[in-house]
Amino acid sequence: MRKYFSTSFILHLLILCFTVYPVFAGDSGEKKRCDTISPSEIKDVLKNINANNAEILYIKESPLAGICEVAIDRGGQPAIFYFDIAKTHLIFGNLVEMKTMTNRTAQSAREIQDKKRIDISKISLTAALVLGDLKAEKKVIIFTDPDCPYCADLHKVIKQISDKRKDIAFYIKMYPLEMHKDAYWKSKSIVCNNSLQLLQDCFDKKEIEKTDCKTEEVDNNLKLAKSLGITGTPAIILPDGRLRLGSVPEAELTNLIDGKI
Repeated sequence: MRKYFSTSFILHLLILCFTVYPVFAGDSGEKKRCDTISPSEIKDVLKNINANNAEILYIKESPLAGICEVAIDRGGQPAIFYFDIAKTHLIFGNLVEMKTMTNRTAQSAREIQDKKRIDISKISLTAALVLGDLKAEKKVIIFTDPDCPYCADLHKVIKQISDKRKDIAFYIKMYPLEMHKDAYWKSKSIVCNNSLQLLQDCFDKKEIEKTDCKTEEVDNNLKLAKSLGITGTPAIILPDGRLRLGSVPEAELTNLIDGKI
């Protein structure tokens, strides 16, 4: 499941994404360049959308003439929105370049994410499920939820890659989402049995046995994910520390792992 914003922030985006919001009403619009807009002016806007604790990453010219682009960080994930240079309307949604159909909003968010690198050496992989050779040179960490359909899609992809590439190993850490009421106990059962097969059974929507065992691995994973700014599944940490959210096609994921993109 792709989650780039917190739940409360998403609700605001859903309400506003197809409209414009007059949060700058009354401003004279004398400033003509985006880089002259002060962060304090944007902070007033953030209060109106319940994002007043967000960090402003930048304010710059967008690819669309007369429209400024703002990037904020809330909970470790970037959010992008826009406003007109006269500062009369706030705009939510994706800015798509029609000639190439490139989603420039998503591109900006990805560029922000890629500047942040996670130190994989500080992540314990002792209790992770391993798909691939333990001696593989390239290690990819996957945070997954046994009841997440997008995780099931990604699992198929990483199995295909693992079958073809012996130099790539996937270390799977269970990260049950609160919205999936049975995911927590299923995750504990999978960890306690150290079983890729049980995880596959969950993805195949088969029933698995509930295991009453003591393990702190799942709770530790939840804390770790939060500290890394991971709020949804599947989450992929590449060998170079870059983070990707959601299922990724085989060819694209292989190129990401190899550092080709």
